[in-house]
Amino acid sequence: MLGRANTDSMNKCFKPEFTDLEWEYNTDYFNAWCEGRTGFPIVDAAMRQMKSSAWMHNRSRMIVASFLSKDLLIDWRRGERYFMEHLIDGDFASNHGGWGFGSSTGVDPQPYFRIFSPLRQSERFDPDGDYIRRWVPELREIEGSAIHDPYDRGAGDLAEKNGYPRPIVDHATRRALALDRYKKAAGGKSR
Repeated sequence: MLGRANTDSMNKCFKPEFTDLEWEYNTDYFNAWCEGRTGFPIVDAAMRQMKSSAWMHNRSRMIVASFLSKDLLIDWRRGERYFMEHLIDGDFASNHGGWGFGSSTGVDPQPYFRIFSPLRQSERFDPDGDYIRRWVPELREIEGSAIHDPYDRGAGDLAEKNGYPRPIVDHATRRALALDRYKKAAGGKSR
């Protein structure tokens, strides 16, 4: 079938053990992710950048993919579809591969137990908070490391006054739940 794309792999997990992974379909969580209103500054900055410019850096793509599929436990295919609809450089192979990597369901994925900490990613890749300040104006006045986690680092009053949301989930709790669900789907195997 020369000239026709093979769509057999569309919307499927390459790793069959994760086909029946227990996903959540929480519309409020998904909408908060899409709008950049999760309460996780680095995630929100990336999603707002995409909404504004139809583009985001690869590191940001990995952060938001991990967050959607492992913190929010929302089916990665919803994120994949959202990216294809909103990114100027949307390409099926690249997009599908990226989401397969981030959700640990694709070809050569990150191990399922590797779950990005939004806070660590923020501190490592935006140490001064410049990226966050650019895309999350509610946090522009926050100084120092509080920019990465305003509600737990003493800047909650200012963040709240400026209309920035509290985190919609607790990362540690959701990480444990994701590990449990992935391990269960994999039949108890750790790899």
